[in-house]
Amino acid sequence: MSTSRRPVAVVTGASSGIGAATVRSLAAAGFDTVAAARRVERCEALAAGVGGRAVQLDVTDDASVRALADAVPEVDVVVHSAGGALGTDAVEDFDADGWRWMYEANVIGVARVHRALLPALRKRPGSESPGHVVVVGSQAGLQAYPGGGGYTAVKHGVHALCRTLRLELLGEPVRVTEIAPGYVDTEFSTVRLGDPEAAAAAVYRGMTPLTAEDVAEVIAFTVTRPAHVNVDHVLVRPLAQADAFHVHRETM
Repeated sequence: MSTSRRPVAVVTGASSGIGAATVRSLAAAGFDTVAAARRVERCEALAAGVGGRAVQLDVTDDASVRALADAVPEVDVVVHSAGGALGTDAVEDFDADGWRWMYEANVIGVARVHRALLPALRKRPGSESPGHVVVVGSQAGLQAYPGGGGYTAVKHGVHALCRTLRLELLGEPVRVTEIAPGYVDTEFSTVRLGDPEAAAAAVYRGMTPLTAEDVAEVIAFTVTRPAHVNVDHVLVRPLAQADAFHVHRETM
C-alpha cells in the first residue's frame, strides 16, 4: 500500500448490500473509493460519508461503462459487485427475459467493465502493489439446485470467467479473486422473489445469515495482501449453512 497516491478502488453495484459495504470497508483500509451504480443518489450519499466519489453506472450499457472509464482514469482495484437474480422458475418454465437479464448483468456486465478498466489497471505509475480484479460470485456458481437453473447457470459462468481471467492475466501484475458467498442478508432475496420482505425473510428464518459487512471484510482482506499473494477463490458461508441444501435452522 506504500504508493505515491492513495490507491483507487472502483466498486460496481455500490448502491446497496455487499457493494455499499465494500466501499465502506475499502475506504477504512485507505482506498480512494469510487461507488458506481444505477441509483447514483445512494452512491453519492455513501461517497459523502467515506470521502470518496460516486459515478452513475449501468453495467448492461456500453456507453455508461465507457463513461465510467473516462471518469476514473486511474484504477488499482475493481470490485465487480453488480448483478442479481430474478425468479425461481423451473427450467421447463423459464422466463427468457429474466434469464437474459441475469446473464447480461452478471456475466457480460463483468466482462464489459473489465474490458473498459483493464488498461488503467495495467498502467499504474508509482504503484508497488499489483492491480486487482475482484468478482463477487456465489455458491450458486459451484452447485445447482431446483428452481435455480437460470441463476446457477449464470454464476457458473461467472466462476468460469474468473478462472479464465486468472489464466489470461498470468504473468501480469494484476490479481484476480472470486468471492463466492452463501446466504447473505441483503436486498438480494427481496429482488429475486419479487415479493414483500416477509417472503424474503423466510429464506433466513431460524438461522443467522452473513451480513454484507462480513463479505466486505473478506474482500478488503484479499486486496490488502502482500504483492506476491493472490487469493484465487473464497467460498464464505454462515456457520449454519453447509451448502445450498444443508442449512441448520433453529425451531421457533
